[in-house]
Amino acid sequence: MSRRCELTGKAVQSGNLVSHSNHKTRTRFLPNLCNVTLISDTLQRGVRLRIAAAALRSVEHRGGLDAFLMKAHDEELSQGARVIKREIVKKQAVAAAV
Repeated sequence: MSRRCELTGKAVQSGNLVSHSNHKTRTRFLPNLCNVTLISDTLQRGVRLRIAAAALRSVEHRGGLDAFLMKAHDEELSQGARVIKREIVKKQAVAAAV
């Protein structure tokens, strides 16, 4: 399982820890990933995702999983999130046609 957020694409970064004497040590900065179940209003079911804590706040700010996925670019979403986005688009198209 990769250390990458499924919604925002946030991943591991590398850099230096710098001491007071300016001694540099290479390190990895890991994203704060959480396993969460988000409810899709359109699909009327829960979706399990591994996302960053910052992404969880963004989902709540945009008004839920459906609104976040509609606004997100496909390039930054994981394969599983793209499948969920396609399901939501299809379901909304069927609901709009009725």
